[in-house]
Amino acid sequence: MILACAALLIGLILLVWSSGLFVDGAAALAAHFGVSAFVIGMVIVGFGTSLPEMLISVQSSFQGNPCIALGNAYGSNIANIGLILGVTALVCPLAVPRAIYRKDLPLLLVITALAALYVSNGSITRVESLCMLALFAAIMTWTVKKGLLGNAIFLTHEHGSAIPRDMPPGRAWLRISAGLLVLLASARLLIWGAVYSARFFGVSDLVIGLTIVAIGTSLPELASSLAAVRKNRHDIALGNVLGSNLFNTLAVVGLAGSIHPMRVPPEVLSRDVLTMSVLTIALFVFGFDFGRGGRISRPAGAALLLAYAAYTASVIWISLPRPA
Repeated sequence: MILACAALLIGLILLVWSSGLFVDGAAALAAHFGVSAFVIGMVIVGFGTSLPEMLISVQSSFQGNPCIALGNAYGSNIANIGLILGVTALVCPLAVPRAIYRKDLPLLLVITALAALYVSNGSITRVESLCMLALFAAIMTWTVKKGLLGNAIFLTHEHGSAIPRDMPPGRAWLRISAGLLVLLASARLLIWGAVYSARFFGVSDLVIGLTIVAIGTSLPELASSLAAVRKNRHDIALGNVLGSNLFNTLAVVGLAGSIHPMRVPPEVLSRDVLTMSVLTIALFVFGFDFGRGGRISRPAGAALLLAYAAYTASVIWISLPRPA
C-alpha cells in the first residue's frame, strides 16, 4: 500500500511537470515555424493543461479501467469550477466578460446536458463516444476559424504571452520527446497506484478517478488560473477552466469510450453529473450582469469551494466499506 501511495504521488508530480515540458517545447517549435500566437495558445498551450486527463483516459481504457477515465473527466470538471475557480476567486474576485457569459457558458451548459443524456441509459457506447469526438472537432474548428478572423470568442486570448519564442528547435524537440515519454510513464504509474489503492480500500475505480486522480490532473489549470489573475487576465483564468471542462466532457470521455465502451454506474448521473451541472449553473448566477458588470466575488468563491469540499467528502464517505 505504501508503494501504491508513492506511485500516486510521484505519478501526479511527474504528470504535471512533463505536461508543462511538452507544451513549452511544442509551443516553441510552432513559433519557430511561424504558427500564429492564437493557434499556438488555443491548440497547444490551451490543451496542454488537459494533457494529463487525456493520457489517463487513454491508458486506463487500454488497461480495462474505463471508469477511472470517466471519474477523472467528470471529477476534473467539478474540481475546475469548485476548487480552482473557488480558490482563484478567493485570491482575486473574477470579472466575467460578457462574451464568456453570453457564448462560452451557454455552450458548456449544453455540453453538460449532452453528457447527462449519454450517461442516463447506464452506458456509453463506441458510437456515442465517436459522436462526442466529432462534436468536439467541429467546435474546435469553428473556434479556430473565428479566432483567426479576429472575433473574441472561446479561448481566443489563451496564454499567447507565455510562448517561449527564443528556444532553439533542437531543444524544443528534446523537450517534446522527454515530456511525452515521461507523460506516458507517469500516467501508467498513476493508474497502477490508483487501481491498487481502490482495491486496498475497497472503493471503486470511479471514486479514485473522481477524487485523487481528478484533483491531481487539475493542478495545471490551478497554476495557470492563478498566474492569469496575477496579471489581471480574468478572461484567461475563466477561459482556461471552461475550455478544460469542454475538453474533458467531449474529448476525454469520447476517447475513453471509443477505446473501451463503458458501463456507467447510476450514481454518476444522480450525483456527479448533477453536481457538475449545478456548479455550471452557479457560474451563470454569479456572473450575471446586474448593470454593474458580472463577477465571481470572494463570497461566491468561498461558496464554490465549500460545495466542492462537501461533494468530495460525500463521495469518500459513501464509498467507504461498512462493517458487516
